[in-house]
This record gives sequence, C-alpha cells and structure tokens, in this order.
Amino acid sequence: MTDKKYVYAFEEGDGKNKMLLGGKGANLCEMTQIGLNVPPGFTVTTEACLAYLDKNQLPAGLMDQVKAHMAALEKRPARASAAAATRCCFGALRSAMSMPA
Repeated sequence: MTDKKYVYAFEEGDGKNKMLLGGKGANLCEMTQIGLNVPPGFTVTTEACLAYLDKNQLPAGLMDQVKAHMAALEKRPARASAAAATRCCFGALRSAMSMPA
C-alpha cells in the first residue's frame, strides 16, 4: 500500500485544484462544499490516471482507496427521494484536463 492519496471524497476535494482532481471532479467538490444538491461521491485523481498511463497498471493502493470510499458511501443513509432507490452511480468522462489522451 502507498501513502499517496489518489481518491478524494467530494467533501474533501478543493474545487480550485483542477490539475489534481480534473475539471469535473473539482467542480463536483466545489458544488458539494457550497451546499448544492450533489449526491455523495468521490473522484480519482489525475495522478492516478497518469500513473496508469505510464505503467499500464493501476497504481499501488488505488483500489484499496476506492473500496474504502465505496464502503463509506454504503454506510451513509439514503436521502429520501426518487433517486434513493438508485444508490450507486459511476461516471467516467474524458476531458483534456482530467484524462490525457
């Protein structure tokens, strides 16, 4: 396991740090922190992406961090809404800032 932090909860991330969190990740962090209605979640850093592209394998410790964040999300109570039945949603989009081609 590594001490390198590759995963940030939306509550943890810095909305101004787009180079680390990617544009979408940083924006989700910022929206969460200012109180907009954003489902709880996390983002994987661009450093993890670059490490994968460099070595063609996931960086050490990444999946442990993802699993820990997923477990934390599973423990959170569901919000009372129509979307509460859909507890888990994953999104992955490429952008020039977050996922180098």
